Amino acid sequence: MGVQTALDAVLQAPSIVDAMHLADDLAFEAGRDPGVRTLRVLNTAIRGTDEVAAIAAVHALAEIYDEQAGRMLCALLSDPRATIREHATWALSSSLPRIEAMGRLIAAVADGGFGGMLAQRTLEVWSNDARDALSVGLEAALLGIAAPDARARLVETLGLVRGDVATRPLLLIAQDHAESLPARRAAIEALGQRAAQSGAITPVLEEILLEGDRIGAAARIALLDLEPTPQHSGDDTEGMTVAQMFLHADIDPTLAFAGAGDNGGIATLLVRLGDALVTDSAVGVQRVLTLSRGPLAQATSDLLDIGASDSGHMYARVPLADEPMPSAAAWPLRVTIRRGIRRVLRAAGHVDLLHLRMADVGSLAAADVARELGIPVVFTVAPDPHAVIRSLDLSGDLTRTDFGETDLREHFWFRTRLVQRLSSNAAHTVLFPRPELERDMKQLVGIDITSHPERHTIVAEGVDLVVTEDSVAEARSHAEGAAATPSLNALRDLLQGLPPERRVLPLIVSLGRLHRVKGMATLVETWAQSDLRERANLVIIGGDLDTPSLDEREQLERINAVVPATERISHGLLLAGHQPNNVAARWLAAARFGLPDLAAPHGAYVCASVKEEFGIALLEAMATGLTVVAPDGGGPATYVEQGRTGILTETWNREMLERAVGAALELAVLPGTERADAAHDMVSDNFTIQAMASALGPVYRHVVADEAELVREARGVL
Repeated sequence: MGVQTALDAVLQAPSIVDAMHLADDLAFEAGRDPGVRTLRVLNTAIRGTDEVAAIAAVHALAEIYDEQAGRMLCALLSDPRATIREHATWALSSSLPRIEAMGRLIAAVADGGFGGMLAQRTLEVWSNDARDALSVGLEAALLGIAAPDARARLVETLGLVRGDVATRPLLLIAQDHAESLPARRAAIEALGQRAAQSGAITPVLEEILLEGDRIGAAARIALLDLEPTPQHSGDDTEGMTVAQMFLHADIDPTLAFAGAGDNGGIATLLVRLGDALVTDSAVGVQRVLTLSRGPLAQATSDLLDIGASDSGHMYARVPLADEPMPSAAAWPLRVTIRRGIRRVLRAAGHVDLLHLRMADVGSLAAADVARELGIPVVFTVAPDPHAVIRSLDLSGDLTRTDFGETDLREHFWFRTRLVQRLSSNAAHTVLFPRPELERDMKQLVGIDITSHPERHTIVAEGVDLVVTEDSVAEARSHAEGAAATPSLNALRDLLQGLPPERRVLPLIVSLGRLHRVKGMATLVETWAQSDLRERANLVIIGGDLDTPSLDEREQLERINAVVPATERISHGLLLAGHQPNNVAARWLAAARFGLPDLAAPHGAYVCASVKEEFGIALLEAMATGLTVVAPDGGGPATYVEQGRTGILTETWNREMLERAVGAALELAVLPGTERADAAHDMVSDNFTIQAMASALGPVYRHVVADEAELVREARGVL
């Protein structure tokens, strides 16, 4: 093809997603023809105004292994454009260590953020071959930097340098009472990873343990890390041990935090699925480990519980930052997360497989641990962020000339490459049902699921119908005159402030995180600036209203701009914040049947997400018999019957969203229960959590059997 032709293809691609896929061809051609003209062509693209092509050219430059290309790549670390600096930092991880780049990479680590994570990752790769230079560089940087958080990041990076050269300064920092708490903790945690020097390290950690408080707790965890890995064999157990995770949520069996921060549908799914997997003996899963974030003390306690049990659904916390952090901002926690995951999996003794579902920092770290421990990975593939990029591209909100600025916030390029890497390295991939699954996987993600169909399985997600049917029974009973249950009383309390004229209106309900991808602010804007406000009250369930995250704050600011907080109740807007899953289920049912004297029956459920790969909350709403509004792509398009059980629309288009919500309200008031029954039956026939567990059972058994065969074949060799 040639470099110029490959670059032309990137420049002329009909969409941004297509151009990102074609960047692989450009990199291949650059590596195949590493001449002076190739460097000139790439340099022209890097200096151009098409930021998609510029980023593609940076990564293509990394595929040329010669001195001149290396110098060009290092020079880009000083480029005035932040996005080019960031991608050059990432691309350098593919090259041999370059001394002239170390100072700027160390400075990026000190600055933190996503760019700091990339710089640290590159330096970690280089530490194999340049440990002395890197250790000296980091120690020198520590002499001139006083900010506690920056020092902690540098110390953490020093802890990634292999061998004895970094152990001495780590010991000194760990014992230095004049050092900041974050830096001391980083040094202590790093010492826990140096089992080869445990003889010198253990006495120091035991002394620090006596200090108590956070430092003592960190030393306790580090001492646990230094202990030998328990020697377990899976041969003496009757069933499999499966690990699953979502580290941006506080997951507990009661789902008390559902809807707060990043505690969305995935948290609900993992709790219900873990229970279902171990309940049905035919599935073949004996133990499920669900990993989520949590405090250090709880994490330590969980390790003991996991090590003592070989059956049931177990919960393990991975200690992250002192304060909850949204997933988009959690990339700098990569090393902490990796250590926490490794700690849990080692404590479990034997884990047959790890099921990953997100292209986030948790999966990035978990894949590293799985590779290190020899654990096969099952990965649920979804076109995320690919579908978001396409939607933004089609709407005109994302263009080639401003892609770099958006990429700095959303990390689209890195996340798409992470999906690609996780998919290609997985022992098996699980896919959500989509109307055009084969086409979308090929066009959006770049995966041809027909080439090795035995490695891909379509599995629909599911909901717990017991909770839903109990909710419907309670709401119907209250609508017919029975006393309200505590959950319904909570909704009544929320609605008490409505003006009398608004108490005869039905409820539009939306459940989920306060995040721009979920479209909550867009829904409020659409409702408030149309006649929908005169037709129904709007209830938003989700979000931490008391201590909102950055993402939640952005949505709340947009909401307050159209309906000031002091006027919400008079206008019929009710922000309920996050509610336990069982409570939210009762409120959905109440939207269908109404609340005497406070809300009319025949409400609707609206999912205004930019994209929805499947839609757990949508299924829960449909199971209650609510008419729904949903995105016209992804999973919902496979199960929402247009004009019968709901309305599919382009949710990012406010005019179309307004029409869809209006149509849903008209559909909901039609006489009879046929549509509600059809929605419920569709869920009960196809999308229960028990059916999901049954579908995953053969996938898990196949992966474990294949891995056992690989191990058997490798005996005597590995």
